Amino acid sequence: MPKLLSLLAFTLAVALVGPANAQMRGHGGPVRALAVTGDGRLAISGGFDQAAIVWGLDTGTALSVLRFHEGAVNAVTVLPDGRFATASEDGRIALWRLGLAEPERVLEGHAGPVAALAVAPDGTSLASVAWDGSARLWPLAGGAARSLEGHRGNVNAVAYLTDGRVVTAGADATVRIWSAEGEPLSNVTLPSAVSALAVASDGEIAAAGADATVRFLDQAGGVRAPVELGPAPVIALALSPDGTRIAAAGAGGTVAVIDRAKAQVLYTLIGPGLPVWSVAWRPDGSELITGGGDRLVRRWDAATGAPIGPLAMPRPVDALAAFHGERGAEVFRACVACHSLKADEGPRAGPTLAGIFGRRIASLPDYRYSDALKRMDIVWTPETVARLFEVGPARYTPGTRMPEQTINSAADREALMQFLEKATR
Repeated sequence: MPKLLSLLAFTLAVALVGPANAQMRGHGGPVRALAVTGDGRLAISGGFDQAAIVWGLDTGTALSVLRFHEGAVNAVTVLPDGRFATASEDGRIALWRLGLAEPERVLEGHAGPVAALAVAPDGTSLASVAWDGSARLWPLAGGAARSLEGHRGNVNAVAYLTDGRVVTAGADATVRIWSAEGEPLSNVTLPSAVSALAVASDGEIAAAGADATVRFLDQAGGVRAPVELGPAPVIALALSPDGTRIAAAGAGGTVAVIDRAKAQVLYTLIGPGLPVWSVAWRPDGSELITGGGDRLVRRWDAATGAPIGPLAMPRPVDALAAFHGERGAEVFRACVACHSLKADEGPRAGPTLAGIFGRRIASLPDYRYSDALKRMDIVWTPETVARLFEVGPARYTPGTRMPEQTINSAADREALMQFLEKATR
């Protein structure tokens, strides 16, 4: 009965919320992933802020904010039975039912961040790929997952062919095809790392990534046509519901809509200039939905490429504007997408750095830390933070989900510490 009441309340919320808001603000960090329900009424977004949000598309309202994952939500997908799935940097996949605040089931087995999800055409299984170098096939009815091994390095993208075969692609620049049972069938090597895949009903595969080129491949690996979009890498691909167009979202802040048959760009969506991390279509093909570095979910007219509603939304305040010209602030700019400097800004993909010096590691009450960090005995000081960046997070804090990065220059580390002492006080 509680589940039924929750679902009824959720349905009423969808029906009763107020006027449309074409740009949807709610995430505390870039919007990493998007999916739209089969009836076109709802979108599910995943963010670097570790949250998933369910939106009413026609109202522009956040209907529920789901906080379960302990890392960025990198992928979301809608399941045929009305549920949806989220996957995270924490290596876990959560299966949700609309209207409920906790996942119905959690799939665990990946040893690294999960990067992408896809649902089998018959709806019986869920495919996932991760930065542990593997893909997994999860029976949605329950039971053990089947692991697909063969990629070298991060696996970034996954899709299903209509006959149930699986396509994966990754940082090793290969696109691989597997049988429905997980046996390797073929692979092709492309010129650079692959970040995104889309598969058409006729079996054609679109692949794109670091070299900013969308390539249309046959199942033997032959390239029918490349479409160069440069200079920024392509991050996400989405096939239109009728299969005639491909939307390619890029790190440069644009989305190119490509005529698949002609392999030509029809038009380009121009946003505020920040990376577009995710793109999806409404089921009738009338609109594109995008999510990006401006933390917004945006709607676009798919016939004309025009934004629905005002495009000129204010960008997030530049937290570093007051420190213009300081070397430490410039070094910190690589961190600002994941960490805020003020307590009232809250967590993003990583915890706020407000009051960082003198604070014990993994001690903020409003952030989900990994168990590995909770067991450590470190107090953050200028010396310990500098050491973190000298040797790298993986060595200094084993088990962290923080992206691996080092600052080799001692002068830059010192400048960063001086900046943090002022900016986080």
